[in-house]
Amino acid sequence: MNYAIIAAGNGSRLAQEGVSLPKPLVRVQGECLIERLFRIFLQNDAENIFVICNEEMTDVAEFIRSKQNEYPIHLLVKSTPSSMHSLHELSLLMRKETGMDKFVLTTVDTIFREKEFSDYVTLLENETAADGIMGLTTYVDDEKPLYVALSSSDGNSLDSTDESAARITGYFDTQSGCYHISAGIYGLSRKAFSVLDNCVVSGQFRMRNFQRALILNGLYLRPYVFTHVFDIDHLSDMEKAEKYLSQIV
Repeated sequence: MNYAIIAAGNGSRLAQEGVSLPKPLVRVQGECLIERLFRIFLQNDAENIFVICNEEMTDVAEFIRSKQNEYPIHLLVKSTPSSMHSLHELSLLMRKETGMDKFVLTTVDTIFREKEFSDYVTLLENETAADGIMGLTTYVDDEKPLYVALSSSDGNSLDSTDESAARITGYFDTQSGCYHISAGIYGLSRKAFSVLDNCVVSGQFRMRNFQRALILNGLYLRPYVFTHVFDIDHLSDMEKAEKYLSQIV
């Protein structure tokens, strides 16, 4: 499996709360956020790990380079105007891997249960019908959650108790009767790259607009529901993630 990490943000909210380290190097359970992902990806048969960080984060780039002998890392150092543009830059590298059909993308601050992630990767590897499998959760603790609409194979909307949905049908900034939100874990095929190109050319910003474009362009996206997913934007997020991970056997 191929993996990609967006580590191009500045971590400004953590910095405002007194955290001196750049976000990718912040530690949860004694492990840097970015190396936690490296380790988990390697445990899930990583062939390539594509990473982008911005030009200002020289210490992050140096740390990543120091790990290239341990992990199959392809590093891109480039500042971009949005996470969607960061993915586009990474996609140009990924397209050079001619045998690559699917990839999993996360942001650097995504904390999830490792067993669930392994199950998710296995599901993606074995998927033959869908164009992608997107990570969702019903745990809402995000400042600006992206709500996700699901439908069953017969086209009926699904309630919160039915998570074996056939497809994702929409992404919304407001709840709009939805029970799930995007978890920031994206499993996609190469088919998504042309949609991404069009988003950039048309002046779109933000990953959520790219996700909407995937649906509008008719891609068949299935959900995988994670129990909890944390984004590390504040000190309180670090505390919640630490507590959650410490309770997992």
